[in-house]
Amino acid sequence: QVQLVESGGGLVQAGDSLRLSCAASGLSFSSYAMGWFRQAPGKEREFVAAISWSGLKKYYAESVKGRFTISRDNAKNTVYLQMNSLEPEDTANYYCAAPPRTYSTSTSPEEYDYWGQGTQITVSS
Repeated sequence: QVQLVESGGGLVQAGDSLRLSCAASGLSFSSYAMGWFRQAPGKEREFVAAISWSGLKKYYAESVKGRFTISRDNAKNTVYLQMNSLEPEDTANYYCAAPPRTYSTSTSPEEYDYWGQGTQITVSS
């Protein structure tokens, strides 16, 4: 079965950087787009970034564009989210996700079937 395991969250100060990792198993990783989403308390889950199966296409939410970078290493079955210039508004539980079909990239959480357990990021001001 598909397993996605996030790591790298923590408590940081505004302006700091963090890198999240998501290790995938149970799927042909190099054939799947991957996405990062986040959910803050009392808010809906929102799109953060997505990367195509090849890594050539990347998509970002406006709120993180220029600060966050998504990447992938298909040899390691891992997708990353490099987060720079973190802001208190970035505080949330961060999830990686995979869609149900190969070669399909989306920014909508409804189009992702597989989810990790999440990793918490707290940014203090």
